[in-house]
Amino acid sequence: MNIKITGKDLKATEAIKEYVEKKMERIAKYFGDNFDVSVTIKIERNEQIADIFVNTDQDTYKAVTAHKDLYAAIDKDIDILEGQIRKMKTKREKQTKEDSIKQIEVANMNGNAHEIENEVIKTLYYEAKPMSVEDAKLVLQEKPQNMFYTFVNVDTNKVNVLFKLKDSKNYGIVEPE
Repeated sequence: MNIKITGKDLKATEAIKEYVEKKMERIAKYFGDNFDVSVTIKIERNEQIADIFVNTDQDTYKAVTAHKDLYAAIDKDIDILEGQIRKMKTKREKQTKEDSIKQIEVANMNGNAHEIENEVIKTLYYEAKPMSVEDAKLVLQEKPQNMFYTFVNVDTNKVNVLFKLKDSKNYGIVEPE
């Protein structure tokens, strides 16, 4: 961790340097000692401004805070930087997780992964509504991606399954005895 402190219209005292180094330990837990820090402190009107840049191999983080107390401005900057770093870390972890899931799916499609056989691997829940066979046919026609539709037949009061035949023009129905 390399820390460079610059003062504009304000001298960077040894106490300020020690305080910044102490506070940078909160940032070091994310990167170890593999990052550079540039701190600029200055006075504008009645406020003291702390400008902190953190450079890593992958990213640059920046926080600027003005406050009447320089130490409070530094504290606020550290909070802001830590939030930015956590957000980016979470984003990267999520991206890595999604990438690994995509790789598993591609491997499954290529047949490289262990194939699961003779197991129920997906469950769908639905509400079987009472309706006539004609109404069920209309619902199935509205959803061309579906190959079947389950409903309660109003005439028999039993669960039926209406399905498309291979010719995609006609329908079949499954009724319990």
